[in-house]
Amino acid sequence: MYGTLYVVGTPIGNLGDLSPRAVETLKEVDFIAAEDTRVTLKLLNHFEIKKPMVSYFEHNKRERGEIICKRIMQGESCAIVTDAGMPCISDPGEDLIRLCEETGIKTVVVPGPSALISALAVSGLETGRFTFEGFLSVNKKSRKDHLNSLKNEKRTMIFYEAPHKLSATLKDFYDFFGERKLTIVREITKIHEETIRTTTKYAAENLCDGSVKGEIVLILEGNKALETNEQEYTLQSATELAKQLIEKGAKPSDAAKEAAALSGFKKNEIYRNLI
Repeated sequence: MYGTLYVVGTPIGNLGDLSPRAVETLKEVDFIAAEDTRVTLKLLNHFEIKKPMVSYFEHNKRERGEIICKRIMQGESCAIVTDAGMPCISDPGEDLIRLCEETGIKTVVVPGPSALISALAVSGLETGRFTFEGFLSVNKKSRKDHLNSLKNEKRTMIFYEAPHKLSATLKDFYDFFGERKLTIVREITKIHEETIRTTTKYAAENLCDGSVKGEIVLILEGNKALETNEQEYTLQSATELAKQLIEKGAKPSDAAKEAAALSGFKKNEIYRNLI
C-alpha cells in the first residue's frame, strides 16, 4: 500500500510560525525531503525532531524525485519542505507533485506561511485579484518578453527578487511600466522586517543603491489606465460589436467569442442575440 507525500509549510523567518500540525507531521513521517538539509536540520533541532532527510533541489530533482516516489510507493510517508515558506510554489517541489500525480501517490498539504500572500496582505494595494510572477529571468530576452507581456495586466502583480538583482528590477519596472504604485516588503517575519510603500519612479531613482537588503517581495500596481478607459458594455452593445466583426469577415462564433472577451458577457449570450 502506497504511503503519502505531505507538503509542509515552514516558517519564512520566525520559527514560532510553525504550526502544531506541521510539527506533528514532521515527527510522524518516515523521512523528509528538504531543499537544503542544513537549513532544515536547524528547524528540526529547534523542535527536537529526529528524522532522516534526503536533499531535493533544482539540480537533482529528476533523480531524487524518482527515488522519493519509489520509497513512498513501497509504503513510506514523506514530508517535503523548502528552506522557508510553502514548498512547491516557485519551487522544484512542483515537479515532485506532478510525479506523484502520475504515479497515483496521495498528496496532503499542511499549510504554512507564504511570503507572497503575507507581502500582499500588507502592501496597501488591491488584493481581490492578483497574479504571481515569481522571479524574473536573468536572460535579457526572456526578461524583456516577460515584462512586455505584463504591460496591460490590470491585476496586482507579485514578484520575488534577490537583493543583488533588485536595482536592475526597479529600473526595469519604471522603464517598462512607467509610474505606478509599488510596495517592497523585505525580511518578512524577521527582526528587520520592513514594508516600503512607494512608486516605481521613486524606487528607480532612490532605492537602487544597495540599501534595501534581505529576502524581497515586490508588489506592483496593475495597469489602472486600462480600467479608466475601459468601455462599459451592455448586452446590446456587445452584440453590436460582434455584428461589426462579422461585417469585417469574422465567423459568428469567433465574433461572439471576441466580443465576450471584451465585454464580460458570455459567448453564448451574445451568439444567441446574433441569430
